[in-house]
Amino acid sequence: MTPTPHDALFKSTFSQPEHAAGALRQALPAALAARIDFASLALQPGSFIDEALAASHSDLLFTVRLERASLFIYVLFEHQSTTHPLMAFRLLTYMVRIWQGYLERHPRATLLPAILPVVLHHSEGGWSAAVSFQDLLEVPPETLALMAEYVPQFRFVLDDISQETDAALRARAMTALGRLVLWCFRHARDPEDLVERLSAWRDVVQEVRRAPDGGAALVRVWRYILSIADPREPDKLLPRLLVAAGPDAEEEIVTIADYLREEGRREGRLAGEREGRLEGQRSTLLKQLRLRFGELPQPIEARIRAADAAQIEGWTERVLTAPTLDDALAER
Repeated sequence: MTPTPHDALFKSTFSQPEHAAGALRQALPAALAARIDFASLALQPGSFIDEALAASHSDLLFTVRLERASLFIYVLFEHQSTTHPLMAFRLLTYMVRIWQGYLERHPRATLLPAILPVVLHHSEGGWSAAVSFQDLLEVPPETLALMAEYVPQFRFVLDDISQETDAALRARAMTALGRLVLWCFRHARDPEDLVERLSAWRDVVQEVRRAPDGGAALVRVWRYILSIADPREPDKLLPRLLVAAGPDAEEEIVTIADYLREEGRREGRLAGEREGRLEGQRSTLLKQLRLRFGELPQPIEARIRAADAAQIEGWTERVLTAPTLDDALAER
């Protein structure tokens, strides 16, 4: 699956331990963060989210030293418009997958490494659901107290940037790129507002530029901003972004804009070619059906004209053997 702009920027930034460490120090309780050796933070391969949720979720898994043990830190980035009420259950599912993978690699293990789940969230209204698994259980509180030690119980660390002010994001003890990326996510729902505010963040942009590989990091940020703009008016945001970002960014932004235009043209050509092939397949199927069953009712022809590639393929496979028109066009 092609990564979304949110997924691409999140992973390109926070898969790097130096940027992830600052974000995690900010999100975790201070007493816990003080016991973690963030210099040992290391990215682990794999993703554990359900494929159906990939458009609105991204995840990263790290290992780190916690005193004398190894700890997993699992970071889930939720970039959707609403809060998922069963997030704690979803996290439990992902955590079990992480442990299953660990046991496949360590079949003789008799203990499991702890997993610290962290959710980075932004939405219009902010987080409004439970952060504790036990809060999802439909049991009266007094009974739950008696059952507590027999049912799963954990909370996840929530970093909700939905209501965070620009000043608070700027003040976070993180790398400049980490702060800039979180700020972009915070305002991503309104790209025009994001660009309007960008000039006030030029000092942070310059701090990113001065860092190692800062130019490449900023190219990813500019691409993100242009990618989330209104696709119906791809050039509308460009002049304002050039002014807000300052002259140092002009070449980077123009290069990205040119690339996105060409990518859009290429995707348009490919889409046109696909539609042309599909229209040819529809016409061939209609011809085969007429030869086999005679003149077709208008609703049947309209149905075929509107069908997708998978439906056309299935019907074409059955047209020579189906005893009736209804059998040929049955949904399987």
